[in-house]
Amino acid sequence: MQTSIPGLDSPASLTAWPQRQALMAFALILVAWALAASTWPLTGTVVPWDSKNQFYPTLRYLGSALAHGELPLWNPYHFGGHPSAADPQSLLFTPTMLLFGWLVPEPSMQLFDGVVFAHFLPGALAFVPLFRRRGWHPAGAVVAALIFMLGGSATARLQHTGMIFSYGLFPLAFWLLEEALDRRSYLYSLLFAVSAAMMVIGRDQVAFLCALTLVALAVQRIWMAPRSFAYLKSRLGLLVFMGLVGGALLAVPIVLTMQFLATSTRPSFGFGVAAMGSLPPESLATILFGNVFGSLRWTYDYWGPDWHSLSEGTWTDRATNYLFIGTIPAVLLLWHGIAGGRLFAREFRFFLVVGIVALLYALGRYTPGFEVIFDHIPGVNLYRRPADATFLINIALAFAAGYLVHRYATEGLPKWNRASLGRLWAALPLLALGLLVAAIASALAFAIEGGHVTPALIEIGISLAVATLAIAVITRMSGASRWREAMALVLVTLTGAELIGRHAASALNAEPAERYTVFTKLPPEQLQGLQILKRELAERNARGEYPRVEILGLKGAWQNASMVLGIEDIIGYNPLRLADYERAIGPGENAEDPNLRRFPTSFRGYKCELASLLGLDYIVLDRPVEKLPRHFPRLTDAEIVYGTGRMWIYRLNTSVPRAYVAHHVTPVDSEAVLGLEELPEFNRETEALIDDESMSLLEASYTPAGAARDKAKGEARIVSYQRNSVTLEVENSENGVLVLHDIHYPGWEAWVDGERRPILRTNLLFRGVEIGPGRHRVEFHFRPMSLENLIAAASDLVKSEERPIQTAIASPLQ
Repeated sequence: MQTSIPGLDSPASLTAWPQRQALMAFALILVAWALAASTWPLTGTVVPWDSKNQFYPTLRYLGSALAHGELPLWNPYHFGGHPSAADPQSLLFTPTMLLFGWLVPEPSMQLFDGVVFAHFLPGALAFVPLFRRRGWHPAGAVVAALIFMLGGSATARLQHTGMIFSYGLFPLAFWLLEEALDRRSYLYSLLFAVSAAMMVIGRDQVAFLCALTLVALAVQRIWMAPRSFAYLKSRLGLLVFMGLVGGALLAVPIVLTMQFLATSTRPSFGFGVAAMGSLPPESLATILFGNVFGSLRWTYDYWGPDWHSLSEGTWTDRATNYLFIGTIPAVLLLWHGIAGGRLFAREFRFFLVVGIVALLYALGRYTPGFEVIFDHIPGVNLYRRPADATFLINIALAFAAGYLVHRYATEGLPKWNRASLGRLWAALPLLALGLLVAAIASALAFAIEGGHVTPALIEIGISLAVATLAIAVITRMSGASRWREAMALVLVTLTGAELIGRHAASALNAEPAERYTVFTKLPPEQLQGLQILKRELAERNARGEYPRVEILGLKGAWQNASMVLGIEDIIGYNPLRLADYERAIGPGENAEDPNLRRFPTSFRGYKCELASLLGLDYIVLDRPVEKLPRHFPRLTDAEIVYGTGRMWIYRLNTSVPRAYVAHHVTPVDSEAVLGLEELPEFNRETEALIDDESMSLLEASYTPAGAARDKAKGEARIVSYQRNSVTLEVENSENGVLVLHDIHYPGWEAWVDGERRPILRTNLLFRGVEIGPGRHRVEFHFRPMSLENLIAAASDLVKSEERPIQTAIASPLQ
């Protein structure tokens, strides 16, 4: 039965390449990677924004913990305490970064960038065996690898380190899956399961979409087999084996992340939020004309679709919306691929479908089907930006460009006649022309609106001129096979040169390293202030005091510098935060913009009771308090520790001890209190607020505060404070509750004199444990990967999945 359009199928694939050609392809890819990677250090730049504001300090924290013989399961320097083991962006479960942090605890920013960029290599090199096993030309494999490393989202979003890790492994996993199924090999199945698990371990949307694509590949191979049932039966053991190995490798991090999400600020997103992250259709013009919206201009006067130019609003920006793959690949895409019909060949059809589906997904709200996908495909509502599918679009474009180079090198130019193109012989060239006109028109519409017609016309004109020249040369060199071979090498060279020249250390992915001097060499005024602050903190820690700090308003990498500097910051920069902490403290989306800092009624100001319980005693600002936004509480009584230029440090002198013993308890519904944003009145020296769910864990009986004359005495002293553990010595005259003002979170365990005791949720956000009279040694340990916690987290996950089902079943009966 004919399943393809007549004339659009390619001839039978060539035989496998000789080893010499494969080695040459590997060498060209490695040379291109090295040239691109060297551009950042040679220009004195680093990959900016999230790369240095979030991921680099996270790696430094990872390295520091490993150097001290600890796994950084808990991060006390971030939002008053943060579960790193459950955070997908902590790098803890990324094997390459775990090894890197162990080998080099304090890497330079340039070395960090080089290691991140090296994560492109597994996928880029995998294009060689992927093309070789199909008999596609080696030049095509190199072009595909170049676009994979240096095209579109790959370099435009280089700052999103976690996504790069997921993206970089996809072609390798793709190749290993094909080999495992074709060879019926358990060895390749094992290698696939490991590589796929490493790809998914980042738990980001790119990993999610790549995993779905691998599932689609397996389904497609089963479906297209001559005897589908027999094919499935013969490989069922392999598929089960892959699933078991992958599931075993991913179970712990996924369960921990789902446990975190359930209590975080981002358990899931509504359709309206996700729709804001859709790729604007006009951005597709950048596939053909890279700088037509000013995306690559160092003046940062981008005039394309983003939050300020779209009336309907968007989460996307010039980096998210950038898709350029090179002028020559773009020419081949329109000319040979669409007009010539070669992208519709049977042997390429899977990649064509992947590209179209990825495009429709990325466009999100601009297509009618995204809402259906969002509502009915599990996992989609965990992510707020469908435009992340541009990574998958870049992969599809890489395969397309490489395949078209292969067809040109082996066959020459496409033929425009009914015999070659079948029924579409007239429609396909018109489609290609229509796409070109639409790209130019949409680009000029934004250029006219933004007043940038001249630079847009220059970009379009230069691109069309280069494209015309390329068409003429390619046509001229399309005769003899030896000339096409030479031309294929020219195409590789020119594509690599353009992508490296335009994208390596470009305005989309590079800033001067001096902008991140908090990690290298601070300006004298900030260095002096930091030294004063750290000296005071060290002196107070030596006395058994553990004050916390808020760093607010200092730009860029200062937001998470506390991880590197060893300062317990109560805010920071991380998309994932504990929801209760966010409601109670109001840290906001980032610590760079003071306007985002909120002050709920539970945290009315820096001298409120909750701030005191949290131990907040220092505020580090980029300005004097008099110049803070109007919504900020006044700090008239704060003592200036240091103040000049871009650093001002204030001491509040209001914090209470990190730990105390309470002999009176008051039950509270912590969630309800946080919802009311009002902290109940209580004596913070003798009384503890115990959450209703924790009250049943108390063994002794307690009188409410003020019911009788208080003769009980208790003293608590911290003797060891580590990343994942806190040890205290306590003297107590009668039954009481030891309160530790560290964040309450699943996975923490309490031990009193070597005996396990249940942890109590105290004072709304913090931890406590019941103790008897006498002297005690109390230890808190964070063990999120204990069997007990994993079972509890998995059980809660199952229950949360059952609730919507039960609701759906019950609702018709109500």
